Amino acid sequence: MRARVLIDNIARDGLISEWGLSIWIEYEGHKLLLDTGATGKFVENARALGVDLAQVELGVLSHAHYDHANGIEAFFRENERAPFFLRAGAQENCYGKKWIFRKYIGIQRGLMERYPQRFAPAEGKFALLPGAWLLPHSSSDLELIARRANLYVRRDGRLVPDDFSHEQSLVFETDGGLVVFNSCSHAGPDNILREVGEAFPGRHVRALVGGLHLCVLRDDEVRALAGRIREMQVEEIVTGHCTGQRAFGVLREELGEQVRQIYTGMELEF
Repeated sequence: MRARVLIDNIARDGLISEWGLSIWIEYEGHKLLLDTGATGKFVENARALGVDLAQVELGVLSHAHYDHANGIEAFFRENERAPFFLRAGAQENCYGKKWIFRKYIGIQRGLMERYPQRFAPAEGKFALLPGAWLLPHSSSDLELIARRANLYVRRDGRLVPDDFSHEQSLVFETDGGLVVFNSCSHAGPDNILREVGEAFPGRHVRALVGGLHLCVLRDDEVRALAGRIREMQVEEIVTGHCTGQRAFGVLREELGEQVRQIYTGMELEF
């Protein structure tokens, strides 16, 4: 399988960057798109890289935040047929909240109502393609993680800590092991890797790709996380977006070349 990063916080070779993530994936002859960044700018990068978005067969939304979802309408203009898979519980209800301040950070309001025929709900361990799966969270107490990260959802007229039921991992079976994409890993990368291990018992994880949302952790907490990842014997961590440069540096100190930096235009092969 091959993947190409269409947009990330960091860009090279004259490509566009933004706070967001979008990845083109080719797997067993199929073409997929994971997320669409915060705007339609990923479309410009796709053209510059020679990626034809009209060929995408399936889209996947990793979670219901604007920096991964708000380019979907631009994608629909480029591609008239591909369904976009999201968790069945995903809504336009995500907020960032700190003290008395709140900010809407969800999917562009009205988008799901305007394009009901283009969104497809995924429930449980969902077979997207032969060998490709969408996996929900099975970890408990995720609200504690959300509270620390100031991430909330509106339910029954009030804001409550997010349980990340709108977030999913995209897992591919390859000859070298499982390749796991989780664009922000809000539940914690170690929790996600454990969830994958429980869903695919006895299977080795070749790589974890995506943001790790470590910007809210102290350096000692990142070092402890690196130790847990090392124990899980994951071959490679390819990360960027919301990981944060400080935390990325700590991971590199602990895990060395096992960790690679995502950037716009990056090409991956597994």
